[in-house]
Amino acid sequence: MSRVIALCFLLLAAVLGFIHIDGRPAWAPFQTSEVSVNANTDADKDITPEVKQANPSLAKSKTAVNPSVPGLRADWLPDTGAASVHAASIIALSDGNVRAFWFAGSREGAADVVINTAVYDTKSNAWAAPTVVIDRVSAENGLSRYIAKLGNPVPARMADGRLQLFFVTVSIGGWAGSSISTIISDDDGLTWGRPKRLITSPLINLSTLVKSPALTFVDGRLGLPAYHEWIGRFGEFLWIEGAQVMDKRRMSSGRGAIQPAVFVNGPQDATAYFRQTRSAGMPKQIPMGETQNAGQAWQPAADLEIANPNSAIATLKLQNSARILVLNNIEAGRHRLVLLMNHPQSNQWHVVETLENDEALPDQERKEFSYPYLISSNGHDAHLVYTWDRKKIRHIYFPSAWLKRTFGQLPQDQNAPDESAKESSK
Repeated sequence: MSRVIALCFLLLAAVLGFIHIDGRPAWAPFQTSEVSVNANTDADKDITPEVKQANPSLAKSKTAVNPSVPGLRADWLPDTGAASVHAASIIALSDGNVRAFWFAGSREGAADVVINTAVYDTKSNAWAAPTVVIDRVSAENGLSRYIAKLGNPVPARMADGRLQLFFVTVSIGGWAGSSISTIISDDDGLTWGRPKRLITSPLINLSTLVKSPALTFVDGRLGLPAYHEWIGRFGEFLWIEGAQVMDKRRMSSGRGAIQPAVFVNGPQDATAYFRQTRSAGMPKQIPMGETQNAGQAWQPAADLEIANPNSAIATLKLQNSARILVLNNIEAGRHRLVLLMNHPQSNQWHVVETLENDEALPDQERKEFSYPYLISSNGHDAHLVYTWDRKKIRHIYFPSAWLKRTFGQLPQDQNAPDESAKESSK
């Protein structure tokens, strides 16, 4: 009898899915040009250390980026007094400043976790006092459902200019029982509307999480990279208008690839880099996928041959076509964090900055550096935020002049010796 009931549910899901798919509108191409939000750049500052092209496995420097290096600015997001902080994100504002989001509480998944925000003034190079965007109780009241915990805030800019924040809510179980909710601000994050839950499935709307920045389509809709952790561990691409999921497509399969971060290469072409969650004995490197029709279908690609210890990746493409990765380039642990760059005429990746490295310390003394998140405020610079030992959030600003000169020093010969890592042949 139970099998008959299960079969009926599957048939019902198939019929509902078919009806839903049949009514889907056609997808628009990706937006490939970055809108310049901040016209006041540091492009005239001529600073750079010598580009390092050492093998990631041989990087030995202990300290993070030196804040005294001209132009490279490193600081901390404001302290809220919480014992544990994690999953920071950041977005450019209309006035040229940037706004960060992160969750904080007594520990990850605790009932007292809140999502905080703070604004960084790019002229004074200072953070304003943090405020709370949403806590568990206000999320519960706004969504009219029990909420056990919050996490992973991801901001996006809507077509009409409003600021949208996606975040994870859990009602039952652990993170595998998550769903994605969203709130919208009409004033760049000063105030927020009522939260709404994204409906990603007509039947079981569970086990959908978000971590990486959204993409923009030319019609103004958003493409949100998401992922599942229940039964399977795979990436999923949500096509969103406001608080409505218009469509969704699987980005990977099985149990080995979550938290997709995407490079848009052209109007129809994009490449996804995943955090690997593979079983023992499988390669601990970066799974990849690609689309040739603006996200409507994704195919697996050969791994990027850079170590990944089951940890998140950050991606960013600049207007000069330079691509940036920030990740833990080790097979186990999160005690080293590096920044790599790639020339569009080469398939090689080069470590250009070791941001954090506790490799020389005993295991018990190594700190965690994780969950990097990258944006550009004008298409030429870069803001990076990441978790620093679960106690602080680190912010590093890379001016356009630093990135331009570093990019210009990269080898352009595709057949040159590979000092870092390369993408495998597809």
